[in-house]
Amino acid sequence: MSASDPKPHPIAIAVHGGAGVIERELLPPDKEAEYRAALERALRAGHELLKAGGTSTDAVVAAVVVLEDSPLFNAGKGAVFTLDGGNELDAALMEGRTRRAGAVAALTRIKNPIALARAVMDKTPHVMLIGAGAEAFAESIGMPLVDPAYFHTPERWEQLQKVKAALAADPQFTLDRDTPGLYDEKFGTVGAVAVDRHGDLAAATSTGGMTAKRWGRVGDSPIIGAGTWADNGSVAVSATGHGEHFIRNAVAHEISALVRYRGLSVKAAADEVVLRQLVERRAEGGVIAIDRRGRIAMPFNSKGMYRGAIGVDGKLEVAVFRD
Repeated sequence: MSASDPKPHPIAIAVHGGAGVIERELLPPDKEAEYRAALERALRAGHELLKAGGTSTDAVVAAVVVLEDSPLFNAGKGAVFTLDGGNELDAALMEGRTRRAGAVAALTRIKNPIALARAVMDKTPHVMLIGAGAEAFAESIGMPLVDPAYFHTPERWEQLQKVKAALAADPQFTLDRDTPGLYDEKFGTVGAVAVDRHGDLAAATSTGGMTAKRWGRVGDSPIIGAGTWADNGSVAVSATGHGEHFIRNAVAHEISALVRYRGLSVKAAADEVVLRQLVERRAEGGVIAIDRRGRIAMPFNSKGMYRGAIGVDGKLEVAVFRD
């Protein structure tokens, strides 16, 4: 590098694997180790691309693909079941420099929804495609489809049976934090945010949604500004939580706006939204957020959040519980 060349921008990446009722007594040490290992693989997959000069978009997609391929998380392979016994997957991707974005929803045959979200961004004039139309687009560009049975995992199937039994006993039953033993251990979403050597931000999010969802319900993950957002002028954000609340409060964009218009740091902005505004509205969940200097915030107001980061110092950290 010559003296006239600009100094490379510091790189950093963060990932999450969902937030919710995650307590030590409910997570055996061997299972915790599996989660930590998966988060580390995702971080390293994205970080290696950043170190090689890849874009933040490349990095967040690579990280999310690792998490989608793991049956541990409610995305891709580990997606929860709808009330009808199927799987409907959502994902979104956004670039901070251009504000280009791609999103998909209600997929049933796409192995890696985040890859299709990127194709929507790169290969169409649109932002969001859903259902059969999205899968027809995937076929048109040569993306292979999988048998829906690929997404079937015993643990998720058992979760569905428990909820269906509760519904049979009480048709008005709803999953919420006050239904011990049935409330899903986490708000199943995976995501990644990153800054690359050019100082460009990106965010990606992927999910299987809520256990026993119906009527084509879609949460915040594929909604640009709610569960996913990236803007070089502020921050990149990927959220995990009760989707309806995150949509109503435009959580990802709200954090960005506090940075852009009020001059808050990424940590102060994320804390304001997650730890104050959402708590006041009884909305549970968390976010990962990053700014162009590689400063990372990962607040959550639930009992735990699967999360990790490799900061500008190159140090890898993975965590599950509050401490």
